[in-house]
Amino acid sequence: MKKVTLIKGDGIGKEISESVIKIFKAAEVPIEWEIKEAGLECFEKYGTPIPQETIESIKRNKVALKGPTTTPIGTGHKSVNVTIRKSLELFANVRPTKTLPGINTRFGNIDIIVIRENIEDTYGAIEHMQTLDVAQTLRIITKQGSFMIHSFAFEYTKKNNRKKITCVHKANIQKMSDGLFLETFKEISQKYPEIKADDIIVDNLCMQLVTNPERFDVLVLPNIFGDIVSDLCAGLVGGLGLAPSANIGKNLAVFEAVHGSAPDIAGKNIANPTAFLLSSLMMLKYIGMKTYSEKIEKALFNTMKSGILTKDLGGNYS
Repeated sequence: MKKVTLIKGDGIGKEISESVIKIFKAAEVPIEWEIKEAGLECFEKYGTPIPQETIESIKRNKVALKGPTTTPIGTGHKSVNVTIRKSLELFANVRPTKTLPGINTRFGNIDIIVIRENIEDTYGAIEHMQTLDVAQTLRIITKQGSFMIHSFAFEYTKKNNRKKITCVHKANIQKMSDGLFLETFKEISQKYPEIKADDIIVDNLCMQLVTNPERFDVLVLPNIFGDIVSDLCAGLVGGLGLAPSANIGKNLAVFEAVHGSAPDIAGKNIANPTAFLLSSLMMLKYIGMKTYSEKIEKALFNTMKSGILTKDLGGNYS
């Protein structure tokens, strides 16, 4: 029996968490959930969006499944996601984008892995008011951080029998920061001659993704570009309701859906749990329970093929 930290989060987080709990129970997955709190509701109760005991639980169990959490816009507490990633040094964010059965989309054969640097860049939470009228955010790209994410990306590509990896950047304008990111990518690529490695400017990538996404395999990006591009990719295959993700560190991992807490539909029993379920299946593979993951995935895809879809996908089911 493997113990896993479960953070249900805010909004629809509770109901999609319950869906996964029920599915795991039906599939007899040998998981023991250690339920901990984080998010806006947690902040309102305890004065902190993520208690230290939640962090300690993840450290102890080495793996967590996290529901969406609400982050106030412009003011309020810091993002729980950013706090978890930085405090646990979860430097790699893996976001698969794949055409799923039963979902009508413009493109029919998308299979892209977005690997996003998860700690640095403008998401390092280093910002201040320089004057009353000037806000300044620092963009941090380090050699070490770039080395870690590119090494991870090439190893992921090799391990998963992928053929090509593309570094996404804006080194034509941000010559020092993105230049360092790209330079490190090229250095690491020399160790993997069997993998085709190229690079592309981020704005060109966005245009190519909406016209010819099938040409891409694995993308590796700085933090902020990865955040934006991964959502764009999700839109190509049906939306954020189908977008899982994993936050990976040296010996810890936190799995979560890409979408937000959607408080406007919370409690209405219409939230799509697919992204959260797919994230949980990524978690099962990570902890060596591939057989259970494949069994549940097969059942999910058969359900989707039969036309049983949630409202956001054109169906009438919850």
